[in-house]
Amino acid sequence: MGISINVNGATHSVDADGETPLLYILRNDLKLKGARFGCGIGSCGACTVVIDGKALQSCDISLAAVAGKGITTLEGIGSLEKMHALQSAFVAEQAAQCGYCTSGIIMTAYALLERNAHPSDAEICAALDGNICRCGTHARILRAIKKAAEAAP
Repeated sequence: MGISINVNGATHSVDADGETPLLYILRNDLKLKGARFGCGIGSCGACTVVIDGKALQSCDISLAAVAGKGITTLEGIGSLEKMHALQSAFVAEQAAQCGYCTSGIIMTAYALLERNAHPSDAEICAALDGNICRCGTHARILRAIKKAAEAAP
C-alpha cells in the first residue's frame, strides 16, 4: 500500500518506506528534477520545495511527514512556455550562474511572495538565509526577486 502525496496539484500514490526523504521521491519516483541534492542535511537549500505554503528542504523531511499536505516544486509554478514572474525575473536579471542553487532560491522566494507580495530588502535577505549560492550572484538574485515583487498587484 502506497503513501498518498499531493505534488503540484496532482495526487500520487508512492510505494516507498515512510522514512524516505521527500527529495528522493520527487526526483526518483516522480521524475521531478527541480529540487536538487546539495548537502543532504537541510543546510544549503538546493532541494527547497513549498509545503503548505512554507519553504522547506525536501532532503530533510520524510515521505510520511508530507502525506496529505500540498507540495509545490519548481515544475509546479511555471514552464518554459509559461514562466512564473520569478522565473522570468531570474532570466531577465541573469540571476543564475551555475544554476545549481537557483530552483531552491526561486522556491524560497515563491513562498515569501505568496505570504508577502511586497517584501523589504531585509525580509528578502532573511527568507534566503537558508539558501547558499557559491557563485556570488546574490545582487542579481535580490534584483530578480524585487522585480517579481514589483510585478505583483
